[in-house]
Amino acid sequence: MTRRLPICAALCVATALGLAISAPVGAEGVTQVSGQATAAGGDGQGECGGKTSLFTLVLEGDLEGCWYTDSIPYIKETPAGIYMERGTESFEGTWNGESVTFSTTYKFTAKFDADFNEIHGRCQHPIAEGDVDGRVDFKDDVETGIYYYRGHLTAL
Repeated sequence: MTRRLPICAALCVATALGLAISAPVGAEGVTQVSGQATAAGGDGQGECGGKTSLFTLVLEGDLEGCWYTDSIPYIKETPAGIYMERGTESFEGTWNGESVTFSTTYKFTAKFDADFNEIHGRCQHPIAEGDVDGRVDFKDDVETGIYYYRGHLTAL
C-alpha cells in the first residue's frame, strides 16, 4: 500500500503536467468588447436603423448599431422595489468593421423607488444565435442615462 501511493501520486502529477502543457492559456478567438448605449429617442421608443422595438438602444464602442427588445414574457415586481424581467433581444450592426447580427435571451434586475424611478439595474445577455457566440452584459448609469456594456464574443 505504501508503495502504491507514491506511484499514484507520480502518475497524477505527470498527467496534470501533460494537460497543463497541452491546454491553451486562453480561449481561442474570444474577444472582449465594451462600450456604451443610449435609449433611442431619449426614452427607448425612437428609431434605430429604421426600426423600433419595445425598447431600442443605440450602441457605440466595440459594437456599433442597434439593440432591440423583441419580447418580455416575464416580469416580476416586489413590494420592496425589486424588479425582474426576462425576454429576448437582438443586435444589428457592426463589430470589428464587419456586419453582425445576433439574438439573445436576457435577464434584467433592478431596484426602483416608490415612484418607479430606477435606483440601479443590470442586464445579462447570453447570445442564443447569430454571427457570434458569447455574452454581453449591461450596467445602467441612472444619473446619466447611459447603459455601459461589456462582454466576450467569438465570431462563428
